[in-house]
Formats: sequence, structure tokens, C-alpha cells
Amino acid sequence: MANAGKLKLVYIGSDENFIRTLSADNHQIDFVHFDNPAEASKWFENNNTTDGLVCEAELSGTVSGFDYREIFIREFDKNNLTPYIIVVDEKTPELIRKTLQYKIDDIYAKPVENETIFNRIRFLRMLKQQMPLIERESSIPDMKIYKTPFLKRTFDIIVAGTALLLLSPLLLIAIIAIRLESKGKVYYISKRVGTGYRIFNFLKLRSMYPDADKRLKDFEYLNQYSKEKEKGDKPKTKTMKTNNLDISGTVLVGDDIVIDELQHIKQKKQKRDRTFVKFENDPRITKVGKIIRKLSIDELPQLINVIKGDMSIVGNRPLPLYEAELLTTDEWIDRFNGPAGITGLWQVEARGKTAKMSPEKRKLLDNKYVEIANSRFSFWIDLWIILRTIPAMLQKENV
Repeated sequence: MANAGKLKLVYIGSDENFIRTLSADNHQIDFVHFDNPAEASKWFENNNTTDGLVCEAELSGTVSGFDYREIFIREFDKNNLTPYIIVVDEKTPELIRKTLQYKIDDIYAKPVENETIFNRIRFLRMLKQQMPLIERESSIPDMKIYKTPFLKRTFDIIVAGTALLLLSPLLLIAIIAIRLESKGKVYYISKRVGTGYRIFNFLKLRSMYPDADKRLKDFEYLNQYSKEKEKGDKPKTKTMKTNNLDISGTVLVGDDIVIDELQHIKQKKQKRDRTFVKFENDPRITKVGKIIRKLSIDELPQLINVIKGDMSIVGNRPLPLYEAELLTTDEWIDRFNGPAGITGLWQVEARGKTAKMSPEKRKLLDNKYVEIANSRFSFWIDLWIILRTIPAMLQKENV
């Protein structure tokens, strides 16, 4: 059994800086490097496996990174379950077209952060494991794959365009205030997962200090997720040796431990839960940030996402990659079979309430909205949600 939480990552290429950067992060990955596809193929022929393969687009010899993807699938990954990522010096329209043509999972231009690669591979692994189920269900005649209705799409464009035009003075004031208070970009872009697990650039006005990520360690003691887990965890958890283990389910055997599979999955989930960050009064938020968050002004750039077709006005909130990769089980996969949106059912249900809404309740409401979105009354319910959103924005947020 591989080390808990570690990825086994194969890199094919000769970029010394890239090799040095990846190999230095040995607490997250077991790193294997080959200069060319021939060396990698010999390694795979010995029944070696990997959690993800990162390959340079241009390689020495006759086989490019694009060509090797077909060889790898044909010879070593017949079920296409291993994430395959191409890295390039510059991402061009031609390379993007080629990536789609060869059905490669993703393409990144260097320099690219380790966390971006690792999170993408983890997400793709989870998604690929679910794809046979999704494809099987989509072949059933009664199975509906969500497509934005014409009326909803037209409504989204008209409302988003009009709102951007009318609110542009407010948006301009907010941008000036952000720039005056702290240096850095006035906007914030994050990768989010929307309808059908499609990943897009999610736009917001910046409400935190530019070095917010670096401040996480300084304020870790305020993290609500850590506090909640500490309260819920009992001190009975301990490493289980082979000589004192009572196992009732499937057994996972490691170098020096034997562990019940269900307990291993539970421990892994708890570890991931602790990586989520939420503060009651987040000290990383600027003074202007508190105001624009309170009035939801920071959300206005998402109207551009709506016009582009990434989102709708009403839908399920698009999730960050680290959250979406935990929701690929049968129970929650339906939430991605509806529109992503600026506001939605759980937002209007949760705002203004004294009790905080649990993640389970949110996900149930997301699944409920998917049923609504696929019903003939969806447009009118969307209008009802929009009308409820306006007063909810002015109430104390406990979501």
C-alpha cells in the first residue's frame, strides 16, 4: 500500500527546473522520472503503475508527448484510468487543439505550481473512476443530461448584461477602493467545477490581502473545520498493528501495518476535511473586503461568467477543485448534473438563519435543485429564488 496521501507521479521529459521542483515535494509525491518514452515503457512493462503521468509535449526522438499518450493507453492503461497531463513552454491555440484531438486530460504552460498539478491529478483520478458509471447511466433512455434551456439562457444573458451595465458605477467604486487599500490585483480567479464537472475560471473581486495564502499558518488556530473535527474526533484512533487487530471488512496490507479498508477511508476523509479552511471572522479579509462581501459586491464579476456560459444566474454553487473531488460518489454526483449559478436554493435557505447549515444539508439542497432544474416549472422557481436572494443578501450571513 502506498504511503497515505502520497501520489505516485511519473514525469517524462528533461526540463531540469521542472524535475527539481517536482522531486523536492517528496512529502506529497513519490516521484519517478524518465528522459524519454522508451525508458518509461520499459518501466511500465514490469507492471509498475502510476497515479498520474506528466509528459512534455516536445520530446527527444520520434515520439512526442502527444503520440505517447496513445501508446500508453494501448499498452499499459487500457481502461484509461490514469490522468495524463501535457506541459508546454507556451500554450497556443494549436497545442490546445492537439490536446483535444488526442483526448489528453489537460495541458499546462510552465511555470506551473506543484499544487495545481497534484490537485488536478487527484481530481482526474476520482473522475475517471466514476466515468464508467456516468457513461453507463447516460446510455439509459430515461437518463437526462442537463442542457441549459433556451428560455433560461436568454434570461441569463439579458439579466447579466443589464446588471453589469447598471451596476458598473458601483463596480468601479469597489475596484478603486480595493486598489487604494492594498496593492495587488483587484480581481481574483480560481478554478471551479460546474455543470458536468467542467472546470472554468471563476471571477470575483479580491476581498483578502494579496498574501492571504501565506497567512494561513498564522491563523490556523482559528480554523472552524479544525475545531469541529477536534470536537468530533475521539482519542480512540491509533495505529493498528498486526498482532492486536480486529478486522471485519476488506484488509489493506502495508509494509508494517494492517488496516480495515473502511477505517482507512474514514481516516483519509477526516484528513482531507482538516485541509478545508473557514474562519468565523477571517483576519485575512480587508476592510473593504468585509463591506463588499456583506453586500455581495465581490460576486458581481461572476456576471461575466454568466454571459460566457460558465454559469447561470440561478444554480448550484460551482465548487473549488479540492471540494469537487470529494463529491464523485453516487450519492452526490447528481449535483453536477444541473446548472452552476451565482445564487441557488441553499443560499436563500441558509442566509439569515441563526444556525449554520451543515455541508450535508447543502448537498441535499443542491441535489433537490437539480430535480427542479430538470422540471417544467424550473424557470418560475428560478424567479422565486432570485426574489428571495435580494432580501437574503442584506441579512446576516451564516453560511
